[in-house]
Amino acid sequence: MRLVSQCGHYIGMNTMTTGTGESSRVPLDEFPILKQGHYANHAAIAPWPRAASLAVVEFAQENSLVGPEYYSRWLMVERQLRKRLAGLLNAASANDIALLKNTTDGICTVANGIDWRAGDNLVTPADEFPSNRLPWLALQHRGVEVREVDIRATDEPEQALLARMDSRTRLLTVSAVQWTDGLRLQLETLGKACASQGVLFFVDAIQQLGAMQMDVERCGIDFLAADGHKWLLAPEGIAVFYCRESVREQLSLLQQGWRMVDTPYQFNRESWEPSKSAGRFEAGSPNMLGQVALHASVGLLQDVGMQHVEACVTANSLALSRGLQDVPGLELVRPFDANRVSGIVSFVPRGGDAAKVHSALKSRQLSCAVRGDAIRLSPHFYQLGQPVQEMLSLITDILPNN
Repeated sequence: MRLVSQCGHYIGMNTMTTGTGESSRVPLDEFPILKQGHYANHAAIAPWPRAASLAVVEFAQENSLVGPEYYSRWLMVERQLRKRLAGLLNAASANDIALLKNTTDGICTVANGIDWRAGDNLVTPADEFPSNRLPWLALQHRGVEVREVDIRATDEPEQALLARMDSRTRLLTVSAVQWTDGLRLQLETLGKACASQGVLFFVDAIQQLGAMQMDVERCGIDFLAADGHKWLLAPEGIAVFYCRESVREQLSLLQQGWRMVDTPYQFNRESWEPSKSAGRFEAGSPNMLGQVALHASVGLLQDVGMQHVEACVTANSLALSRGLQDVPGLELVRPFDANRVSGIVSFVPRGGDAAKVHSALKSRQLSCAVRGDAIRLSPHFYQLGQPVQEMLSLITDILPNN
């Protein structure tokens, strides 16, 4: 039986022990990627767990044999998925959850749905991922000022963002975790300030949701979007969009379609009044295939427990940061900070070529990413212990030769 250290506990192939002492039956063979080298690229595209793969296969087989004969079951999975996502976010209700195509879809729903007026402004960190930058910059032609703040030029990024807000600020938009170096913002601090000043608060959660705990109520988040294909361990093309009930009708609907109503399958109707739920943002046919996969992956994360997942992801980042800081020939982009930890750890080869180092690591079956002049590592919870130590060994071996 293979033993792997998991957050201070040793487990067999069929059990993960949580930090609270509870046991969850999560077989490590849920992750066949463990047999295929070293995967440290969940911040890009995650490999699916076996549960998601099997859910997709079973869905496809059923469809090929009987078509939509059991469509009612598909709808049941969709309802359960909304509840699971609401639980993952600590949302007040599953009615706050919409299932959209991707993170960008959610961002554009907000960016283009607000009734902006010339002279309004919004505040955002500089160097955001294009999906959380371009839709906001496009508002400039409507007279909206986009205030981009260099949050890495200060030890207090939250205060730097809040300092740029004024009486004409309509919205603060941030990524919960920065995509290049893994800097995690204190969302509760930002949310409280936004609530006190009447500013809407949007969060791109794609680099946090599934890796770290998320609480939209405690953090005062009005809108949140996150695609499934990173830390949520699901496919591309399916995303969660959260919209707080009290601000829902502040967004104009950009699309109209048959599925935006409460009872969409009643086609012979006089009134097509949009749903009061977040389902109003779903205009057309759903991605049922993506839903069954995301349903399985979110279920797996919740079975393990997000408190345990976060503890393991945190321990990964600590192990990588401690190990890398002692390796000659590299420099950490951001030292480990327990208050800002995420699943991402990035380093820069001193005087080296990041692309060359990346190529060498890839040849040794360590999958990671180059972002700017840095190597970005992003292992998930199930890789704690020996897998992460093996990643460090590979990096240590390769760097002297590059």
